Amino acid sequence: MEFAGKTIIITGGSSGIGKATAKKLSDLGAKVLITGRSKERLEKAANQIGCAWIESDVSKQEDVNKVFDWVAENWSNKLDVLINNAGLGEFASVEETPIESYHRVFGVNIFGPIMMVKKALPLMKGKKAGSIVNVASTSSMKGFANGSAYSASKFALRGFTQSLMEELRPFNIRVFQVNPSEVTTALGNPEREERKEIDFKLGPEQLAQTIVSVLMLPEKAFVPELSVWATNPRN
Repeated sequence: MEFAGKTIIITGGSSGIGKATAKKLSDLGAKVLITGRSKERLEKAANQIGCAWIESDVSKQEDVNKVFDWVAENWSNKLDVLINNAGLGEFASVEETPIESYHRVFGVNIFGPIMMVKKALPLMKGKKAGSIVNVASTSSMKGFANGSAYSASKFALRGFTQSLMEELRPFNIRVFQVNPSEVTTALGNPEREERKEIDFKLGPEQLAQTIVSVLMLPEKAFVPELSVWATNPRN
């Protein structure tokens, strides 16, 4: 795929993986719209990147609708790529995790991508072209202690992605899943402050490079699922 002039939505684009990916794609000539829940962080990131932004909580249908109203008004309903990157992590033992925590995590990590995809599909199916990237986690393949809400939501996203992939191949719409292992981002930080990148752990740049690389494949080719691990995370 050539990125010049392509229209791309990235959820959770004000920091971390989303911001780094938005920067790379914008530098390659794409028109990028980032979304997120913090107007202040979005505006700051968009000014740094040179892209558009809109305040939107992917767990709320009315906010998802607002994103696609913007696409209709500003891009004449042209959408080439959707990157579902927004994520939420709340971590505790099953016994100590309130049911509200499961609702919040599932709202962002699985219902958000579902709602975004459902709005994007008519725009992509109409032209029989498009790409969807769901940023999941290596936790979508193996659970871990104190991660039941997060891991379960990512298992659900993996199942959704696989079903979506089979449905959309006849329409020439590519569906990718990217699974980061631990990345030094704001995930799990209640203040949503970025953690300082550590030399031996993954950083946002490596995941951004991965996402751009899979999208860069010729549009007749796609990678269904790709996991990215740090070589020696306990160095």
